[in-house]
Amino acid sequence: SSPPSERKGQTITAKMMANNLDLLGALLVGLAGSGHCIAMCGGVSAALSMAIPADRQHFWGRLCYLLNYNLGRLLSYVIAGALVGGLLATTSELGAGKHALAGLRVIAALLMIALGLYLAGWWQGVLLLERIGAKFWPLIKPLAGRFIPFTSALHALPFGMVWGWLPCGLVYSMLAWSAAAGSAGGGALIMFFFGLGTLPTLFALGGLADRLRYWLTLRSLRLGGALLLMAYGLHTLWIGLASF
Repeated sequence: SSPPSERKGQTITAKMMANNLDLLGALLVGLAGSGHCIAMCGGVSAALSMAIPADRQHFWGRLCYLLNYNLGRLLSYVIAGALVGGLLATTSELGAGKHALAGLRVIAALLMIALGLYLAGWWQGVLLLERIGAKFWPLIKPLAGRFIPFTSALHALPFGMVWGWLPCGLVYSMLAWSAAAGSAGGGALIMFFFGLGTLPTLFALGGLADRLRYWLTLRSLRLGGALLLMAYGLHTLWIGLASF
């Protein structure tokens, strides 16, 4: 048998590869979910555009506001991922430990598969999560109104942070994935990469890339991303079940 140091090195390498796959998968969800982002955030983008002062309604002005808005949105995702990942990691240490994290990974895998089915247009079950979140959204939404109309680009940052909590099946699925990361840092990174994946769509919605919006809504792109996501979900499910 191999010496303990070699086995430890192999374990670390395997864990690093799994973490990298998690981040790539999160980025893929953000990119493949463009159609859903357009449906969910189209109204937000319209409100953002209308709130920009008239003298800033040019490319560089809009870009500045969009950057701040999306930075705020990504900050909300990262905070949520860190809270979920850190809280459940602490809970698992106090309770079932390894088995608790394995259970979370199984749940995350099933949500990945459900998300892939949704992105492909084959099953809408993920939308049930949005209906649950929609019950709490009216308590948060009024906060965004305090920052519009914008008096400066910096006001778009807290505006984006509020809208980062918009009920969204994609976000909720990714939070389950973050919970299975096993740490606050891991959960934050998964949500950060998911947020990065959504940036092309949100910038296209902001009116900066009409051609990009066309490519992002292609059926072939969504279907390819959905199939890859389901394949990764099945792989994650196998890992989770093997960990029990």
